[in-house]
Formats: sequence, structure tokens, C-alpha cells
Amino acid sequence: MRTADIYARVTQQIIAAIETGAATGSFRMPWHNWGEQPIRPINATTGRAYRGINTLLLWAAAEAGAYLSGRWATYRQWSETGAQVRKGEKSTFIIFWKNSTTTGPAADIDDADTATAYGRFVARAFHVFNEDQVDGAPARAQQIETGDQAVTAAAEFICRTGIQIRHGGDQACYIPSIDQVWLPQPAQFRDTEGYYSSLAHEAIHWTGAKHRLDRGFGDRFGDEAYAVEELVAELGAAFLAADLHLRPEPRPDHARYIASWLKVLKNDPRAILSAAAKAQQAVDYLAQFSLASAAQPVSFPAPEQARTG
Repeated sequence: MRTADIYARVTQQIIAAIETGAATGSFRMPWHNWGEQPIRPINATTGRAYRGINTLLLWAAAEAGAYLSGRWATYRQWSETGAQVRKGEKSTFIIFWKNSTTTGPAADIDDADTATAYGRFVARAFHVFNEDQVDGAPARAQQIETGDQAVTAAAEFICRTGIQIRHGGDQACYIPSIDQVWLPQPAQFRDTEGYYSSLAHEAIHWTGAKHRLDRGFGDRFGDEAYAVEELVAELGAAFLAADLHLRPEPRPDHARYIASWLKVLKNDPRAILSAAAKAQQAVDYLAQFSLASAAQPVSFPAPEQARTG
């Protein structure tokens, strides 16, 4: 399959998932359904979490197929574990970029921007099956911790980034001119998990500042640039929430962006891959603070104790 055809197929899958969510009136996008646990989809044989566009594709497939499991693998990989894909089951399409030369990263990657930067990678399609589509799958690893422990971990993670957070007003936002994230008072959120899910969205915007990742889309997307940045923040917040074992909620205030997202995706088959790659880059940027400070003790305010500005 040609690279252009791969990109077109990916884009059509995401467009269909967005249109389905919009049609129901629930504003559930393909990044709002993860199955039984708030985690990224993982490869069932390697335990490696999928990244970028593949995370989004597998979430969309889980929604469409009503799969509860987050474990995926190719037909061959499942067979190697002793499992058997049931007859008649349809595979899900994902992408990896394979190195076509001896220079650049040695391993296959699932990051569109890295592949573009090196310029020596070609897109290759792979077909995977969910655990719910097979018989005899090996036992799962221990269930992850959620709830209070996840919230505590999320609070510590955000504290390590150094983001300046202030509380007041009725809307969550990142204000570039003063480099601050503003949120409503914690009591205005459904629960503490909802507070941190909203904070994750604004944290992704924070990464795009000129002195950080310098993320901008004006030259490429023109009048739709702001909507594309919101798409990056939505995807990045979902990736980050999954990594922190939190569940984001559909945001009705983003309904106004759906038409713009669909317009951009229909006009540019690479747009969703770029948005997912930028979202993954933002999450990786935030994660570096936690890795750099892992050996350092940290104290952080609970939402109800956080300072107001």
C-alpha cells in the first residue's frame, strides 16, 4: 500500500469516529473511550504502550468494536502466545515507519514527526487484533491503581513541571502573555479527577509556548490554526490522562471546533498524524520534568488547598 493511501485510510477512520461522536450529541470523540481501564493501548506480547496516531486509532477501534481490553497484537503475535484469533474477526489498522537506510534510528517508530525529520522512513501498515477477539489469551498483568492514588500521582506530576496555576473565573485556560494556567475553583468540578483532566488539557497548551516547543499552525492551517491547537490539546490531554490513569470527559464547549476539525482533516490527509505527533511531543515534554526530578522529594497542594490568584 502506498504511503499516501495509508495516510488517507487513517484519516478516514478518524473522521468517521469524530462524525459518529458528533452525531450522538454526546461529543464523545475517539479519544474518550479506552475500555475497562484508563490506560493507553499496549502490545500484548511486548507490553509496550502504543504512541501518537496509533493510540488514537486503537481507541477509535475499541469504541467501534465495544472492546473492553486495551491489549492488542498481530495475528502472528497472538499465535506465539498460544492464543487464537477467532474466525471472521476483523483486524485494526495501525502504522509504523520503517527505516529505509542504515542511518537514523535503528528501530521502527510510530512517531510521524520523527519519521519526517529523518526523512528516511516509509510508512508501513500493520494489522492487529484486540484481546476480546481471541481465545486463549495469556493472563493479564495486575490491574492498575486508579482513584485516589492516580489523583495523587497526577498532582505530583503537574507540580514537577513548574506550571503556574491560578484559580478563579468559570473557564479553564492558558494565558500566554503571563504564562499561567487558570482554572475554576476545584469545587466547581465534578470531582478531583475531573479537575486534573481539565488541567491536563491546559498543560498541553502550556507546552506550546514559544520558549518551550514553539508550536504554531498558522502557516499551514491559516484560519483553522486555533482549532488545530485545540485538537492537539485534546489529544495530548487524553494521552497524558491515560499515562496518569485518569479519565477525561467529553467537553461540550469543544463542540464548536468539530466542524473545523473535520474540515482540516478532509482537506489534509496528514493533518491528524501531525496533530497526534505534536500531542505526543507535548506529553513527552511534560514527562521529562518528572524524570529529571524523580529523585527529588516534592510537596504539592491538593486542589482544595491550592492558591488562588
